[in-house]
Amino acid sequence: MSRIKKNDTVLVISGKDKGKRGSVIDVVCKEGRILVQGINVVIRHAKARKQGDVAGIKHEERPVDISNVMPICPSCKKPCRIGSTKLDSGKRGRICISCKENI
Repeated sequence: MSRIKKNDTVLVISGKDKGKRGSVIDVVCKEGRILVQGINVVIRHAKARKQGDVAGIKHEERPVDISNVMPICPSCKKPCRIGSTKLDSGKRGRICISCKENI
């Protein structure tokens, strides 16, 4: 079970965007990296390669290491550690360690 999933809100705890919050766009489990909206934005100068393409400056997000972010609990609105528990349906679920609520 993954600690962070798509559409979770996370807080950046290290790096150039430390202290910023954003929503997870994509999770790459094998590499241990995530793509967060508005975090680690780089500028790309794009050249028009085909007829109809537009040249210009594009801003895009780059992946961040999963260890550099901390999930934010939706109930207590604080950065938290994630634990796991067995649900009534038999599946495993994620819980906030501080307030014990399901995520």
